[in-house]
Amino acid sequence: MSVLMALRVTLFYLLLSASAILWAVPMLIIGPLLPYRTRFKLILECWCRFAIWLTKWLVGIRYEVVGQENIPDQPGVILSNHQSTWETFFLQQIFRPQTQLIKKELLYVPFFGWAFALLKPIAIDRSKARNSLQQLSRIGGQRLRAGVWVLVFPEGTRVLPGNPIKFTRGGSALACANNAPVIPVAHNAGEFWPRNGWGKRPGTVQVRIGPAIYPKGQDPRSIVEVNKQAEAWVNQAMREMQAG
Repeated sequence: MSVLMALRVTLFYLLLSASAILWAVPMLIIGPLLPYRTRFKLILECWCRFAIWLTKWLVGIRYEVVGQENIPDQPGVILSNHQSTWETFFLQQIFRPQTQLIKKELLYVPFFGWAFALLKPIAIDRSKARNSLQQLSRIGGQRLRAGVWVLVFPEGTRVLPGNPIKFTRGGSALACANNAPVIPVAHNAGEFWPRNGWGKRPGTVQVRIGPAIYPKGQDPRSIVEVNKQAEAWVNQAMREMQAG
C-alpha cells in the first residue's frame, strides 16, 4: 500500500470514528422518542450512507448493483455472504427498514453500539448455539411480522474471498417458519476491504441480488431445500464474478 493510500485510509478511519460519535450522541437522546422506521432511517441508514460515501471518495471503493428488481414488496430474510465490514454498511440502504443478526459484543462498542441497540437488532451469544437459534426464531419472527427485513450472514463469520461458501440453516428456518421470502445476495467486498487489518484497495464492489426464494413449507425438508437454493445461487454468482 502506497504512502498516499495509507494516509487516505488513516483519514477515513478518523472521520468515520468522529462521525459515529457526532451522530450517535444526539440519536441516543432523540432516538427513543421516534417510531421505529424513523429511528432506523436517522440512526442507521443515514450514517451508513455517509460511511459508504466516505469509503468511495477517500479510499476509492465504489460499487455496482445488479438485480434490485428481484427485491419483492414483502419483507423477508436476506442471506448474504460475508467478507468484510463494507456490506454491513451497504445493505442497510438497499433493504429497509432492516434488522440484523449480530454478535452481542457489537452493542458494547462506544457510541455506535449504544445507538445501534435502539434498533433492536437480534444480538446473540455465539457460544450458545441453541439459545441463538431460539432468539433468531422468536425475535426474527416478530420483526418480519412488523414489516422489517432481517439480514443474516449464514456463514457465521467473515470468510476470505475465494473460499467455499457454506450456509448454516438458521436464516432459512426463520423464513420457512414465517412463510417469508429469502433473498440471496452475493458480493466481493473482501477483495477491496479485507477481513483482517486496516488496509484498503480501490476498486468496484460487485453486488448481485438474486431472485426471491419462497418456502414451500415449514418442515425440515423445506428448510434444507431453501438453504440449498440460496447457497447454490450465491456460490454460482461468486464464480461468475471471479471469472470476470
